[in-house]
Amino acid sequence: MINKDFFDTNVLLYALDIRRGTARDLRADKAEEILCRGGIVSVQVLNEFYDVASRKFNLNSEKIAELLQVVEAFCGRAIPLTAETHTSAVDITRRHAFRIYDSLILAAAIQAGCTTVYTEDMQHGQVIEGVRIVNPFLAP
Repeated sequence: MINKDFFDTNVLLYALDIRRGTARDLRADKAEEILCRGGIVSVQVLNEFYDVASRKFNLNSEKIAELLQVVEAFCGRAIPLTAETHTSAVDITRRHAFRIYDSLILAAAIQAGCTTVYTEDMQHGQVIEGVRIVNPFLAP
């Protein structure tokens, strides 16, 4: 059975705990647990991951490549960004007032047949075109 969970960038950043020299965040444990179950990411998520890891956490390209291999091991090949993804995202932005980048996440998840998007960046519990937004870091 294919896992139908989609991961936003922040979940991967917490799961791989790349903040060297800082105390381990409790969100890291939850994100690691979710990532280990497997799921789906898009090329946009990988691009954002690379940007944050290099710019904010000063990781070199070799270390980031290693981390991206870990992501691929759990999530398989990333969903590509296509013109159709973009068109769908623009429509989601128009109808639901999301930022285009969040809409691209949702559009990719919808196109991949996902039922859940794990993120801390959107409204927890909201359902967009059959995809539920879940903030895994909220207290139960």
